[in-house]
Amino acid sequence: MAGPRIVAELGRPETPQETADRKAASSAAYRQSKTVRNLVAALLVTLAVVAVVYLGVPRGSLAEPEPVDVAAAAEAAAASLGRPVLVPQVPDDWRANSARMEGSMWRVVYAPPTGFVRVAQGIDAADTWASKQLGGYAPSDTVTIDGIVWDEFVLTGTSDGISYALSTDAGRDTVLIYGSVDAATAAIAATGVADQVRDLRAQAGGQQQ
Repeated sequence: MAGPRIVAELGRPETPQETADRKAASSAAYRQSKTVRNLVAALLVTLAVVAVVYLGVPRGSLAEPEPVDVAAAAEAAAASLGRPVLVPQVPDDWRANSARMEGSMWRVVYAPPTGFVRVAQGIDAADTWASKQLGGYAPSDTVTIDGIVWDEFVLTGTSDGISYALSTDAGRDTVLIYGSVDAATAAIAATGVADQVRDLRAQAGGQQQ
């Protein structure tokens, strides 16, 4: 019968403890190798799923929503109020983003080539209405645009990006033009409502400018 196997590294047979240690070390190495293989396989599966999702999602630019029909919205608002509301005449490249009643205010929001412009009509608004809409700012000057005298507001450091505003009475109402715009852009909007402001003043029995 052959004797115990001599281990070359030891130059003698293994003791029972050495045999047990060697087998335990071999088992641990196998388990570790299997764990690494499983992690690599899981990572490859995850990458494959991500690639499928990435390649399957269209990455073209989103279609822009249709512009708001300001005239139609104004007609509906006027019918509910029993009085006219403003339909600003603005350049074709000014996109209308919204036109609706907000409480006792009719407001149209435009996106000109830069910034944004809001044209608001405060229905039966108090004298302080425009200032309240602008966070308490008072007018700094007046400016005449197409025969209409407007209060001029220059704003700084506002949280909503409002930088400039114009306000004038329109009979029983108050018109406020404001936004992230310069004076020239606001003047375009003011010109676009000038005739309607005069009409509102005339209907209310106010003086014509």
